[in-house]
Amino acid sequence: MTRVTPEFVRARSSNLSLRSLAMEQSMAMRMSSAAEAINNKMDAKNLKPEAFTKPYLEFMTENPTVFHAVDYFKEKLLKAGYKELSSRDSWAGKLEPGGKYFTTRNGSSLIAFAVGKAYKPGNGVAMVAGHIDALTARLKPTSTKPKSHGYVQLGVAQYAGALNETWWDRDLSIGGRVIVRDPETGKTTVKLVKLDWPIARIPTLAPHFGIGMTGHNNRETEMVPIIGLDNSDVSSSAATSNTTSSEQPLGGLGSFASTQPPKLVKLIAKQLNITDYSTILNWELELFDSQPATVGGMDKEFIFAGRIDDKLCSWAAFMALLHAKDEPSDGGIKLVALFDDEEIGSLLRQGARGNFLPITIERAVESLAFLSQVPFGPGLLGQTYSSSFLVSSDVTHAAHPNFPQTNLPDHSPRLNVGVALCVDASAHMTTDSVSMAILDRVAELAGCVNQRHMIRNDSRSGGTVGPMLSAAMGVKAADVGIPQLSMHSIRATTGSLDPGLGIKFYKGFLDHWEAVDREWRA
Repeated sequence: MTRVTPEFVRARSSNLSLRSLAMEQSMAMRMSSAAEAINNKMDAKNLKPEAFTKPYLEFMTENPTVFHAVDYFKEKLLKAGYKELSSRDSWAGKLEPGGKYFTTRNGSSLIAFAVGKAYKPGNGVAMVAGHIDALTARLKPTSTKPKSHGYVQLGVAQYAGALNETWWDRDLSIGGRVIVRDPETGKTTVKLVKLDWPIARIPTLAPHFGIGMTGHNNRETEMVPIIGLDNSDVSSSAATSNTTSSEQPLGGLGSFASTQPPKLVKLIAKQLNITDYSTILNWELELFDSQPATVGGMDKEFIFAGRIDDKLCSWAAFMALLHAKDEPSDGGIKLVALFDDEEIGSLLRQGARGNFLPITIERAVESLAFLSQVPFGPGLLGQTYSSSFLVSSDVTHAAHPNFPQTNLPDHSPRLNVGVALCVDASAHMTTDSVSMAILDRVAELAGCVNQRHMIRNDSRSGGTVGPMLSAAMGVKAADVGIPQLSMHSIRATTGSLDPGLGIKFYKGFLDHWEAVDREWRA
């Protein structure tokens, strides 16, 4: 393992200007190189982190909700030759060594895996698991609110710790999924939607009124978004103006559309080419910061974006799977699992506490055992899990320049250096001495730098999907995070090289796990 010394950081930082210049002058060439990397299966040591900055920015800007993220991943997987497996169908006879597959749950969680060409029943699974949900504000089932002083407002509910002070005075748009019934066929479908301009804002109160705007504000009554104007009660001409006028409920009495702001229903319907509002059965929409993800800093060494937690580690892990080597000698399964609901405890069926990952592995092993005519049962599953390893991947806290009292010496990772192995003595993280040694060996083989993260004794640690998944399957595990600043803010910061450094490490893990595991066997 390379030690992160001040000299090391200075040497790496001195290259940032050159990297930024190369990013601007030869992006097209490097994007071609990145595409070739998928086909050539280059070694992790040769992977250039800067080639992935722009694709990550585009992903973050174009996929604001968990549903859009899963749709993005599905599209990429299909183009890369992965086959979708429906959980409703039998998988018997459908899986084979050398095959690539994925399955989804609720449209908000996804598991993708590639079976090695030399796979034999009982071989292990190299897993990277993370989450793709983020703090947000979701529309309430009845989102229409009474008009207030000419303002049309929107009823929203916080998801996890959203609607905090960082949400004030932000340009907010709306996106998510809409449930629609086809009146001709009677079939029900799910459509994704996002508005490409900000339509909502949570306004602050001017300091002239002497009311503080931090720490004591009511999220139900004082953080209500405004989405339009309706001055029809004071001006008859306003009803026909370009502002939001009072309208009759759409879709008929008792319909879902009748419980939502009429103009919002029309906007969403127009985006989806829906003319009959009564066919909108429901929707799951949320607010999101509409400002694009961007690079910043004097040398463009930062990324400023919303929803970095945790569409950073998840995207990097996913891209690592697409870039993973595909050698004839590969005998294991390489897998990436991306979950919903981590920010609220992972308790739902699409969360990590559900059975999504264990049942997917069990069904895959059962199908592959059927092909090999090997008896399937607890013994084979136990053998599989004991030969497996889980990298629980979630963003972690970077060293903060303005609050040095929160930094623990030698345990506060820096941006644009590498991933951090996260340790917690109270088992909020899964990392132990064995798993740290394993992942340091992976980093050595992949040409990566592993940092360390641990909180101070007088701070409270967060949680990850690692403990719940490793406990459910009994697999060796470690927690790994890419550092960021401003966690749980509506807009956060990471390093411009960090998405690519994450890919480099995760690819190294997927490529080298079998070899490293053999070093631990007698």
